[in-house]
Amino acid sequence: MVIIPAIDILNGKCVRLTQGDYEQKKIYNEKPLEVAKAFEDAGLTRLHLVDLDGARAGKVKNWKVLELIAGKTSLKIDFGGGIQSSEDIEISFDAGARWATIGSLAVRNEELFYDWLIQYEPDNFLLGADVRNEKIAINGWLETTEIRIIDFIRKYMDKGLRQIFCTDIGKDGMMQGPSTDLYKRIIAEFHKIYLIASGGVGTVQDLFELKRLGCEGVIIGKAIYEGKITLKELSVFDL
Repeated sequence: MVIIPAIDILNGKCVRLTQGDYEQKKIYNEKPLEVAKAFEDAGLTRLHLVDLDGARAGKVKNWKVLELIAGKTSLKIDFGGGIQSSEDIEISFDAGARWATIGSLAVRNEELFYDWLIQYEPDNFLLGADVRNEKIAINGWLETTEIRIIDFIRKYMDKGLRQIFCTDIGKDGMMQGPSTDLYKRIIAEFHKIYLIASGGVGTVQDLFELKRLGCEGVIIGKAIYEGKITLKELSVFDL
């Protein structure tokens, strides 16, 4: 299981939200590159980079942060937040994203996303399945749809996507444990899925539990920034 630290960018700064609420933000570092380098120095190889400004605006905003981190580290970056147009996807890949993270667009414009899967191939995308009460949420988690998580995943796995991360918004930023029951059901339903857990991780024990369930990866944010899990612990974790 791969550990994927998260950096959320708002106004160019490294922040964390609680349950996706922009009013509940905390600034951890004004220089995201410093944070990314610390992850790299700890031996981590991937990064989950989220453009919160872009997610709210519906257009990529913080691509220069992506470009800086991609150019100054060897981290493999998945980048998302505001990717809504062909221009946005080109900017993201040109700026150094290894994977483009697609969430809202996969709901609002299926045909365009299908075109991208053909043009760029499914292996270059990470599908973001963000849920509130097991229904897909979009637009920076500001809008909850009636689409069931299982149906959403099945649709895109049928199109060749395998790498999917699922965030339970109710757990995000709370550090009270991940949605293990939800992940267990998803893994049981889709045997070929590369499922990345996201949201709620607060202890190293949570990581072992997710690995036991069969998660291929886990995104960790606030637990690192609040010192609940140290980079040293992550560097020796059995990946």
